[in-house]
Amino acid sequence: MVSVGTIAFLAQELMFFAGLFAMYFTSRANGLAAGDWENQTAHLNVMFGLIITIVLVASSVTSQFGVFAAERGDVYGLRKWFAVTVLLGVIFLGLVAYEWTEMVMHGVSVQSSVYGSVFYIITGFHMAHVTAGILAFIVVLLRVSKSKFTPAQATAAMVTSYYWHFVDVVWIGVFITLYLVQ
Repeated sequence: MVSVGTIAFLAQELMFFAGLFAMYFTSRANGLAAGDWENQTAHLNVMFGLIITIVLVASSVTSQFGVFAAERGDVYGLRKWFAVTVLLGVIFLGLVAYEWTEMVMHGVSVQSSVYGSVFYIITGFHMAHVTAGILAFIVVLLRVSKSKFTPAQATAAMVTSYYWHFVDVVWIGVFITLYLVQ
């Protein structure tokens, strides 16, 4: 069962990302007026962004499989699915880092324009949240491997998965906003 603390934490994170999206749309309105926004967004690879999104959504599925295993008391299944989730999360980070290098090679950087700043701020903060989620999965895996499986560990697995689902949903918003709306 979700605790009030988990709900409050995720609500706070939602407000944080809402602020980032507000920054994006405000900057976009000004950037379109200045005429440089379309030039900067032309370097985005929408298909690559879709691949990145599919990897993260797949990690949400594997995370949920881990929760289902935890609910059954299947420690092996929990470890297996959470390890796959960690791997997919690391792959996601690598793909976004590659996208960053591609954007920089095309002249889109934090210093190059408002768009570049907004792009790297939003994706950078999201990557930080993905990294935090990966570390949380690792903590759950370490706890499960060092002691007898308990209901508290199942709850920790569920809460970690809720956070991961939240981060995944935020990425879908980031993908739609950055790659499709532009």
